[in-house]
Amino acid sequence: MADEGMRLDKFLKVSRIIKRRQVANDVCSAGRVTVNGRPAKPSVKLKTGDEVTIEFGNGTVGFRVLSIANTVRKEDADSMYELM
Repeated sequence: MADEGMRLDKFLKVSRIIKRRQVANDVCSAGRVTVNGRPAKPSVKLKTGDEVTIEFGNGTVGFRVLSIANTVRKEDADSMYELM
């Protein structure tokens, strides 16, 4: 799967950055997420090395994608990204 990439909304859910995929979808659709400095829709394919920024109500979170996996244990979810 790493070669193909993963949808942005699914990555946010699987990595547990955002708890629900629908919420991740809404945040992306509202224009509050950028990938490599460009506004991103929920369907954008993420690849290893991409830099993502999310604007939350109380601030901004930025991270770099380290790995892509369809499923991951809760304890290992933070190994999918690195905060910037």
